[in-house]
Amino acid sequence: MDPLVRANAVLAVLAAVWFVVNLHEPRGPLLVGWLPAPLSLTLSSLVQWRAGSTGGLPTAARRFWHQLALAGWIVALGVGLQACAALVNRRSPAVPQEIPPVVLLIFLVATLIALWALLRIPVGARSRGDWLRLGLDAATVMLGAALFIWYFVFSPMQVTRSASSVWGSLVAAVLALVSVAAISKVVLAGAGPVDTGALRLLALGLLIGGLSAGLTPLIADRPRLATSQLVVPMIALLDACAGGRQRQAVTGGWRARRSRSRAKRPYSLLPYGAVAATDALLLLVTVKPPDGRSLVVVAGAVTLTGLVVVRQLAAFSDNARLLLKLRQHEQQLRYQASHDALTQLANRVLFGERVQAALATTRQDGGLAVLLIDLDDFKTINDTLGHAVGDGLLVAVAERLRHCVRPEDTVARLGGDEFAVLLERVRFDAVVEVAERILASLTRPVVAHGHKLLIQASIGVAADPSGDDPGELLRNADIAMYAAKERGKGHYACYAPGMDAGILKHAQLGAELRQALDSEQLHVLYQPIVRLPDGRVVGAEALVRWRHPTRGLMPPTDFIPTAERTGLIVPLGRRVLRQACRQAAAWRHVHGDAAPGTVSVNIAARQLQEPGFVGEVAAALRDAGLEPRHLVVEATETAVLQGGRVVEALQALHNLGVRLALDDFGTGHSSLDLLRTCPVHILKLDKSFVDGVTGAARQAAVAAAIVQMAQALGLDAVAEGIETPAQAERLWQLGYRLGQGFHFATPLPAHDIDRLLATAGREPVMIPEMIPDQTVRQVGVLPPG
Repeated sequence: MDPLVRANAVLAVLAAVWFVVNLHEPRGPLLVGWLPAPLSLTLSSLVQWRAGSTGGLPTAARRFWHQLALAGWIVALGVGLQACAALVNRRSPAVPQEIPPVVLLIFLVATLIALWALLRIPVGARSRGDWLRLGLDAATVMLGAALFIWYFVFSPMQVTRSASSVWGSLVAAVLALVSVAAISKVVLAGAGPVDTGALRLLALGLLIGGLSAGLTPLIADRPRLATSQLVVPMIALLDACAGGRQRQAVTGGWRARRSRSRAKRPYSLLPYGAVAATDALLLLVTVKPPDGRSLVVVAGAVTLTGLVVVRQLAAFSDNARLLLKLRQHEQQLRYQASHDALTQLANRVLFGERVQAALATTRQDGGLAVLLIDLDDFKTINDTLGHAVGDGLLVAVAERLRHCVRPEDTVARLGGDEFAVLLERVRFDAVVEVAERILASLTRPVVAHGHKLLIQASIGVAADPSGDDPGELLRNADIAMYAAKERGKGHYACYAPGMDAGILKHAQLGAELRQALDSEQLHVLYQPIVRLPDGRVVGAEALVRWRHPTRGLMPPTDFIPTAERTGLIVPLGRRVLRQACRQAAAWRHVHGDAAPGTVSVNIAARQLQEPGFVGEVAAALRDAGLEPRHLVVEATETAVLQGGRVVEALQALHNLGVRLALDDFGTGHSSLDLLRTCPVHILKLDKSFVDGVTGAARQAAVAAAIVQMAQALGLDAVAEGIETPAQAERLWQLGYRLGQGFHFATPLPAHDIDRLLATAGREPVMIPEMIPDQTVRQVGVLPPG
């Protein structure tokens, strides 16, 4: 315990003993009775000042304790002056309870400072109803306290009518009301940054000071005694304990921890206690003959009851407001459960309910249609530019969809980049107009987070369903949407009976392809890339084939689109890559320098968008023991044009040492720009230019321009799709030194490439089995030079 608090306790005990000893007859010096009061106040104020100076204490609490300490020192000064007056007039017949006017003024100033300190303690945020209930509760408590003070303190003074007694009791009464205010502050409003336990000790001290006014009539005939001699040291002790409690709360004492762990009652019994006490007082005065005193108590009790009634009415009003807020919150939750949080459109649940209701009512008054809208290449935008840009794009698309339909139509976001529109009481030609209007609105660039984006969509339309099943209507729209995607980006398709057969065919092919991956039905062939004009094998392109159990040998054009649409292109491409790397390493081990210098693997855009694709390539090279420079990754111009993560992956492969070839070069829209932005090593002239190179001058000019551009940029140029000796000779004359095609060899199994490499030194090499039409073709048919 703080030594100052111990000193306060000693002074309080000393004052109490002296007061009791002198209660019946004078004993001991009068100075001993007056000395503890100012000393204890001085010490307790010092404890409070130290509490306010504790490190880590909030500013409001620091200000409160310093102001309270100042008030205590002022009271100590007033008590000291009162003691001096009592000691000077100790032989006077006047009682020592008479308080000089200057002392009353000092007490009043100290009381105002303490009250100001209490009122400035901040409380938590409250609603208007909370403040009204708090004010009514405080008024109830204050009125009850005032009734007791009037009945037990001021009413008996009507007999004595001593001015000094009246003023002294008035000061005591004000002090009592201040104590009641403090109690109301703690119990009703909370202590804020000040420790609750400390504030309760202060309120108890103030309450004791106020109730001490009732002792004044009891000691009026004892000139040596004054209530302040007994009460002030007790109040000072409580104030000192409060300051010590505040310091413990800041430093984490056990009392503070226990106080924090104690559960807080959600309501206060203090106003009802005031009502009960006033009712008890009312019973006390009514058993006596009525007089002016009892009438005052009755009037006070009636007023008190009225305050409680008003308080309850305020509570009922506040409950009504809470109920309104609860209903608003329920409506908000209901809205959130039925609407998309990002776009504020209807979600899948609400859209299904609207479709169900429309099926039951709308068809009686007109047509009904559902449009299913899927954004093309949204995943690429989301993955390359980030989810924030993707979300901004979805919000912009939602706004455009709203402007494309009528206010009574329903626009919904079903999830991801999939939207839906429900059109009610509409003709079929108007449905088509809406679909075309939506596609036209999406042709304008969309700005999302500073990015100017071009977006397209595929729309499936299902109108006038035959049944009442909303699921069937949505399935029909879904089938039509996939049919629209088959036509290319930015198209719409209307559902027609039998359309699902094609979709089911693709779905079945996807399931069979997944099974083919598991049952080793897919195998890799290799088409040689030769040097012109001598036909020496310098590379090989890995090409996957599917030997279907019922359809026979399937070319890539029959199943690669399905693989890309279902995502199976990722595991399929991974398998081809690993097998090609192992085969290239085996050729180099067996044939040495005669082995193909490179092996080329076609990579789809979906693979390049996979976050771990570059790591897979590095692992395949490492596991096969193949140097990166012997691997060529072939990507189409269309794939590279997607930019973002695709270009980043190609750059990472370049840094790894892998070479890049642009396949089908010349057929894209931005070929020249690609040569500037991508780390390209090889250009592969598309077969469409090779087919007419010996005839139309325009085709030959394009082929010549491409090879000259490649030479100027230091790139290799490969002409693919060479099928005749004339094409091979003409391309060599134009400047091409590398070529591939059926004229040299069809795609071959790895063991046939081994045979080809083993006989590469003999001219010519005849390989009849590699020619589909049984026409004999040679490797190295061009004359040297």
